[in-house]
Amino acid sequence: MSEYQALTREQLSSVIEGHADTPRVPLYIHMWVHPDAFGDRAQAVRDILARYPQDVQPVGMNMPANCRGDNAYPNWSYLPYANPTLGRHGGIDSNVLLDDWGKIDEIVANFPRADFAGLWDYKPEAPDQRYRLGMWWFCLFERHWSLRGMSNALMDYYTNPKEVHQLFDALTTLYCGLIERAGVEQHCDGVFTSDDLGTQTGEFFSPAIFDEFYAPYYKRMFDAAHKHNMHFWLHVCGSILKFIPKWIDVGLDVLHPIQKYTMDERDVARKFGGKITFFAGMDVQQTIPWGTPDDVRREVRFMMDTYWQPGQGRCMITAGNGINGDCPLSSLEAFFDESYKYGIEVAKR
Repeated sequence: MSEYQALTREQLSSVIEGHADTPRVPLYIHMWVHPDAFGDRAQAVRDILARYPQDVQPVGMNMPANCRGDNAYPNWSYLPYANPTLGRHGGIDSNVLLDDWGKIDEIVANFPRADFAGLWDYKPEAPDQRYRLGMWWFCLFERHWSLRGMSNALMDYYTNPKEVHQLFDALTTLYCGLIERAGVEQHCDGVFTSDDLGTQTGEFFSPAIFDEFYAPYYKRMFDAAHKHNMHFWLHVCGSILKFIPKWIDVGLDVLHPIQKYTMDERDVARKFGGKITFFAGMDVQQTIPWGTPDDVRREVRFMMDTYWQPGQGRCMITAGNGINGDCPLSSLEAFFDESYKYGIEVAKR
């Protein structure tokens, strides 16, 4: 039995919206912890998770497959044909499922519809007092390269801009419909998706490409969420400093994770603190696998001290990405313990 209580949806919302009516910094670490990856320590990991409540109630969406036959639903796929790369070997980013932009009209005409009956086929938990977060992975860039392959996708902005806009318009129309369903049917308070636009050293493309191909479609999605009184959360790995003010301008509410060793966290907080909520992610490349429990505790304190805005909040704590079997159990325990205990101190500021 946990000694801590989960925050309510109202308390977590107050942190996102900048008035911080909460007894501690909100936490949602569980989603990144993969017990089965710990092998014979899996049950010990589950025991740690059970001792700490989640402040977020996840509501996963059953999203379309890339190609027909890749899931159990014949017509619930982005492309209206079978996967042409089956049996081939290579990295996922080298697979080219959409090999000819001449197919785009057929693809758009047969695009998945937001009224798909199986969206909630796994039966989400009934709402409780916690913040409900509708979730899917791969938004615009990630879906683009998963269909076209990474090399093709990065060239498409120059060689096939019209077709990219057709694809992004179709994706955005679908996502906006699903966002509405998340609010109306599942009583979600927010939606969370991913678009890794950064590498370890910089953005995948220029701010001009972002402005032309991304900002208008993000704005449509953010507006759709806000229309239904929901926040929009976005996971973006890598160095993305040039894009943060652009997301703020078009209405993004929550940004994850501000990846360590790709940007100067204090600089990010100075420039954008109070303008957006940082869903700050614990470093999983060095601190979690190789650091000591004391290193983990220091990093928790650093994140909260850096991002928490007194009187506003605008900071929540999580992991930067998946926590797997290379994490010592003592470090995992330290992560949770320090996040709850120090989070109470910080919220009093």
